[in-house]
Amino acid sequence: MGIRVAVAGASGYAGGELLRLVAGHPEFDLVAATAHRQAGHRVDVVHPQLTGLDLVLGETDPSTLADADLVFLALPHGESAALAAQLPPQVRIVDLGADHRLADPYAWAQYYGGTHAGQWTYGLPELPGQRELIAGSTRVANTGCYAAAITLALAPLIADGAASPADVVVVAASGTSGAGRAAKPHLLASEVLGDLSPYRVGTHQHVPEIKQATGATGLSFTPVLAPMPRGILATVTAVPARGVDPQEVLARAYADTPFVHVLPEGRFPHTAATLGSNSCHLQATVDVDSGRLIVLSALDNLGKGAAGQAVQNANLMLGLPETTGLSVWGVTP
Repeated sequence: MGIRVAVAGASGYAGGELLRLVAGHPEFDLVAATAHRQAGHRVDVVHPQLTGLDLVLGETDPSTLADADLVFLALPHGESAALAAQLPPQVRIVDLGADHRLADPYAWAQYYGGTHAGQWTYGLPELPGQRELIAGSTRVANTGCYAAAITLALAPLIADGAASPADVVVVAASGTSGAGRAAKPHLLASEVLGDLSPYRVGTHQHVPEIKQATGATGLSFTPVLAPMPRGILATVTAVPARGVDPQEVLARAYADTPFVHVLPEGRFPHTAATLGSNSCHLQATVDVDSGRLIVLSALDNLGKGAAGQAVQNANLMLGLPETTGLSVWGVTP
């Protein structure tokens, strides 16, 4: 009998990826998966890629989840806190929603609305000291997908003093799975294919999370919907604060991390290379005209940006090697 694991919100894209990772994890025993509208359906009907996984989706109810050793909450933003509060304190929880990421109640009200549920340990192990905090926690707030890609690119540069925190500009493209699985007209194939479209320009909800995690004080972020199912490519630029090679700063910061790879000079990240993995690929350079630092960051928004990151956090919380059940390498073509 392995570690008993449950997934709430298992019918969505992140929930389906969690089911795939948990079912293949050598130490996890998937004991429950829940949903709302899809409750009562077999998992392999909702997620055909999981054919052979003999499990029926249950109702999202505390009694269904309370017997697990660890619960993943893959629920819409604003729905995790109430459910988490009803689970026994000994049950470890990784929340993939935003409910417990932010320290500032005002930032929560401004970008999400409603009551601020309080802050949990932030689930990005690659930040300095964070791996140890996660390992000692029973409640962990998983990162947002854009936040993971941008924070990994930017945080070491600000921490090192190489980049000014005051003027950061980001343009990042994401696959459509980042918008969730609910049917929406603007996500129809006829609308998305052959098109790039910006959205939530200047108002994206990951801005306060990125500022909190990186130390940035001024951030202009433009997200772009790309005609692909999954993946994020972020272009992060900042004003240099002192004359250093940003590539060397990143290489030092991630020298001992299994999932963040600073690519050799001349090789730039692309989303297909990270597909299906828990890896983030980085490359840094300096703009010859403006002198701004440029970091390119690519990851799978359902992997390192969601479900893979959640499993990495769970491994640490349970005293397992953080790479257990996760792939460093992508799948392409």
